[in-house]
Amino acid sequence: MKKKTKSYAHIDWSLKLKTKQKANTREIDLDVLSRDGKLTELTGRESMGDVRGGCCPPMDLFRSEPMQLVQLIIPMESAHFTVSYLGDLGLLQFKDLNSEKSPFQRTYAAQIKKCGEMARKLRFFKEQMLKAGFSPSTKSVAQNDIDVDDLEVKLGELEVELIEMNANGEKLQRSYNELVEYKLVLQKAGEFFASAQHSATAQQREMESRQMGGESIETPLLQDQEASTDLSKQVKLGFITGLVPREKSMAFERILFRATRGNVFLKQVPVEEPITDPVSGEKMEKNVFWVFYSGERAKNKILKICEAFGANRYPFAEDLGKQALMIIEVSGRISELKTTLDAGLLHRDNLLQTIGDQFEQWNLKVKKEKSIYHTLNMLSLDVTKKCLVAEGWSPVFATKQIQEALQRAAFDSNSQVGAIFQVLHTRESPPTYFRTNKFTSAFQEIVDAYGVAKYQEANPGVYTIVTFPFLFAVMFGDWGHGICLLLATLFFIVREKKLSSQKLGDITEMTFGGRYVILMMSLFSIYTGLVYNEFFSVPFELFGYSAYACRDLSCRDASTVGLIKVGDTYPFGVDPAWHGTRSELPFLNSLKMKMSILLGVAQMNLGIILNYFNATFFGISLNIWFQFIPQMIFLNSLFGYLSLLIIVKWCTGSQADLYHIMIYMFLSPTDELGENQLFPGQKTVQLVLLLLALVSVPWMLLPKPFLLKKQHENSCSLRVVSCVL
Repeated sequence: MKKKTKSYAHIDWSLKLKTKQKANTREIDLDVLSRDGKLTELTGRESMGDVRGGCCPPMDLFRSEPMQLVQLIIPMESAHFTVSYLGDLGLLQFKDLNSEKSPFQRTYAAQIKKCGEMARKLRFFKEQMLKAGFSPSTKSVAQNDIDVDDLEVKLGELEVELIEMNANGEKLQRSYNELVEYKLVLQKAGEFFASAQHSATAQQREMESRQMGGESIETPLLQDQEASTDLSKQVKLGFITGLVPREKSMAFERILFRATRGNVFLKQVPVEEPITDPVSGEKMEKNVFWVFYSGERAKNKILKICEAFGANRYPFAEDLGKQALMIIEVSGRISELKTTLDAGLLHRDNLLQTIGDQFEQWNLKVKKEKSIYHTLNMLSLDVTKKCLVAEGWSPVFATKQIQEALQRAAFDSNSQVGAIFQVLHTRESPPTYFRTNKFTSAFQEIVDAYGVAKYQEANPGVYTIVTFPFLFAVMFGDWGHGICLLLATLFFIVREKKLSSQKLGDITEMTFGGRYVILMMSLFSIYTGLVYNEFFSVPFELFGYSAYACRDLSCRDASTVGLIKVGDTYPFGVDPAWHGTRSELPFLNSLKMKMSILLGVAQMNLGIILNYFNATFFGISLNIWFQFIPQMIFLNSLFGYLSLLIIVKWCTGSQADLYHIMIYMFLSPTDELGENQLFPGQKTVQLVLLLLALVSVPWMLLPKPFLLKKQHENSCSLRVVSCVL
């Protein structure tokens, strides 16, 4: 098995030719567009007719398709159409003929840069749509194929318009948030100043009433002096109002006190609900504050502290009448801004909705154009610079289809000269390509995840169609759960035409792609569940009554008293009488363990037999004599013999201990088996099998490396002689 070669970055076509190329051959995978405009993974595995190479068995999947290296000479005017149609066909893997050039030195680097810029704009549109709360439409409005240059202009205009709308919206939103904060400051600080003014008025009235009542012994001695003080010499206090984040309010108060040495008066009132900060745009809890100070130095310190703590400051008038007018004015501006913002958001959403309706179509167009130019960069220029020369691998059966695509490209591009198609002879190892359909493709991808068969090598994907779901079912083994799994996968199969045209989520898309794998798993799970006789872990007497019964009425649950056999053996699967017994778990564990051994040994034998088919097909006799034969002997001398013992024990009902037999087959091969003997002559058989297993190890490991080394030396000496001659 050979691992996949990785495709190069920045390519969105995928031509699933499983490659096994030389290290200096650069391959590329292409993601092509299907003819209905939907981006799909074309593997060329759909049924292409009953054309098969003469070297292959009559099975498309058993061996890979015969491949050929082809050369295309394409006129410059039809190159774009040619690559586009070949990509839609999905049956040609281009070789990079400009591997010595960097991406910036290639012919179509400017076009790829332009496509990259359009892709960036589309990503910007998608981000804006997600922020607005809706996703691009999966079904684009049907339109004629848009020209790339026109699309570039249109995307640029839409980007400029959307950026301007976002900038204006951000400015309006910031102004709106500032006005909301300003209104809160006017309300909270207004309440404080109104209460302070009422308190001062009441105090003044009290003082006047005292003066009218005359002097008394309780009258302050300095009252006359204070009353006679010149009002022009009184100190005027300034104040600053604003909002500070509540989480910083305590630190804000401490810093103000220390910076001014306590010569400020700070008052804070919490805002009930979180509000949006105009600078950060985040919701946060804040406190309205006002600070009274004296002097310019204190004012400057307070302003710097406010900036450091992110406190937003707002002007405030002492006059109550002006405060009321300001609140009315701010409320009116908030209402106007709210109306303007709603209209702007509606217009922006309409624009994004228009973009979303065409987003998928534009996105696929840009991806396809970028892939086309990336592929054109892999082609070499003719000496006349009027033609492009391309080389690539294609299946033999696709020759006619490729030629038809070339003719259609020449006609649609109005080229006076058609492309030239010719087959090249090469000793390079071709890539591996399997024709699959919607049923077999998922199983083939499971195999390819572990390794890709080399060219014309036997494909284990054929057998995986049965072995993979069946081995899952051996583990799953519940026909109730199997039915649930079957119903779920039937939903995907019945609606596959509709779902295949929609954009699904990651998990749903993965499940939909493997719907036929899950179908086989569910069917085999129902079968093995019937064998285990488990329906959500509950047994049923579906195939008749149990063969066992209690001895008397004192035995009800068979958990303490043994059962006796009263009828024929249960016809299919595990007898329901085993459920709930003390020996249920040991019995079922032993059954499933022995079944696993039999299935595992059978699968390993299948792998070795496939190795024999490969050796015969490629004519490598070394692999037959020094790999296939010793491996078969070693495997079946030990594990094949163990499988035989399991079957014999099942058929005879013997009490022999298979652990004891296998362990002492190595430790004491000449000892008598005693009660562990299952058939006559077992001791002699075990001695012969043990000797064969011991002989097969050096047979398998030693001769082949030396023979390969000798073949290599002979081939090198022949090359030297041919060079001399």
